[in-house]
Amino acid sequence: MTRTVWVKADGSVGDWEARKRRITAAIEAGADWVLVDEGDVGRVRELGDVNIAAFRSEADVIDDAESDAEADAYFVGKGGEGDGTIDLPDDFSGSADLSTIRRRDDRAQGAYVRVLGTEYERFAETAATDAEFTIIVGEDWSIIPLENLIARVGEETHLVAGATTAAEAKTAFETLEIGADGVLLDADAPDEIRGAVDARDAADRETLDLRHAEVTAVEQTGMADRVCIDTGSLMDDDEGMLIGSMSRGLFFVHAETAESPYVESRPFRVNAGAVHAYVRNPEGGTNYLAELSSGDEVQVVDTDGHTREAIVGRVKIEKRPMFRLQAEVETDDGVDRVETLIQNAETVKVATSEGKTAVTDLEAGDEVLVYYEDVARHFGEAVEESIIEK
Repeated sequence: MTRTVWVKADGSVGDWEARKRRITAAIEAGADWVLVDEGDVGRVRELGDVNIAAFRSEADVIDDAESDAEADAYFVGKGGEGDGTIDLPDDFSGSADLSTIRRRDDRAQGAYVRVLGTEYERFAETAATDAEFTIIVGEDWSIIPLENLIARVGEETHLVAGATTAAEAKTAFETLEIGADGVLLDADAPDEIRGAVDARDAADRETLDLRHAEVTAVEQTGMADRVCIDTGSLMDDDEGMLIGSMSRGLFFVHAETAESPYVESRPFRVNAGAVHAYVRNPEGGTNYLAELSSGDEVQVVDTDGHTREAIVGRVKIEKRPMFRLQAEVETDDGVDRVETLIQNAETVKVATSEGKTAVTDLEAGDEVLVYYEDVARHFGEAVEESIIEK
């Protein structure tokens, strides 16, 4: 599921300057869509790169800037049955579909429905069967209609729930453990928009089950081509990346967030290991360190297993003296051995049961944090076949 954040910026928000401020905040925060009246599509195109959804309402008077610009999606429901402007039939039984409310606009791919009661919940459900996108806005923020619609039509449409705060957006993404596909945020404050985007990103991220492995060897091996991964974002003290010579067992290597007598901290950097080693990416696959270049994405993980993505800004490859770090992992089938090459330097630290530890201080018997996955990989993708790594 690809989750989305939409920001409402139609005529109900205010004049163009008010709408423009909200649209600009949405673009700067990384929102996926803005929902506007059709007359604003051309002006939104000039503000930045964002998907534009548009509807036209007979109920709202807007500054109708004529433009040939096309929206990425069109919605019906505003100024009609969807928002209560036109009453639903008294005997409505759920037989309507999107074509019924398209009226004069057959371009519509989306339905907009304010859930004013149970009959509007049924109306949204039937419209969703014919809609690529379905926006539902609950009155007084009710979870129950969203739960019902997630259960009934969640797989048939991209279901977008209305929200007015980042906290409501977070709740919508978590409802029924599945969550809405998207949220439509009706808020001016940039912090609320950024918060909704953060909630979107958090909902899409995986949490990994990290475990400890017992160190069985730390050996000097000579020189190798070492890779430093410099990211375009800062990492916290408990964050790093998962690195290893064997794809099934990746070691937690800390970012260089700590200052030392030797160098200043570089919280954007992970001194990852030799060029042959793997690093885990946000898709759950792996990349060779030697493959990475500016613009690629890598996975950042903290010691509790929470993950996020980071963009590679630069990769530095230099010849450095290395250790071979070997450890044993308890598995359902017994004990498995994993290892990696890592630079022999006091500034390179791994996570252990005792906390952050320099690799130069590691000894046999220490417990290092690893991510173990009993699968083989081919071109970074998990495969069901027998591969021997040693």
